[in-house]
Order: sequence, then C-alpha cells, then structure tokens
Amino acid sequence: MAYVINDDCTACGTCIDECPVEAISEGDIYKIDPETCTDCGACADVCPVEAIHPE
Repeated sequence: MAYVINDDCTACGTCIDECPVEAISEGDIYKIDPETCTDCGACADVCPVEAIHPE
C-alpha cells in the first residue's frame, strides 16, 4: 500500500528529502509514485500540514 498526498499539500519540499526511494515528484501538489513507494511512512512523519496518508 503506497502513501498518497492530498490537496492540503503546500509543496514545501520537506517530504522529498525524506523519501529513501525518490518516489515523490514536485508540482503544485506533490505526487507519490505508487509503483516506487515502499510504504515506509518517512514522508508522512515530516509533513507539516499532515497531507500525506496511507492509500
């Protein structure tokens, strides 16, 4: 099960540096590639607006 980023994302960039497999891509709202995500939760742990949740 991959993590997903919802519309609360502020594109702050905090999660990108935490992802060990580089599954997060930048944009107005960041996206997580479900094929690459290893479900580690590191991104969700550091998100300041709690926009990242398990799918």
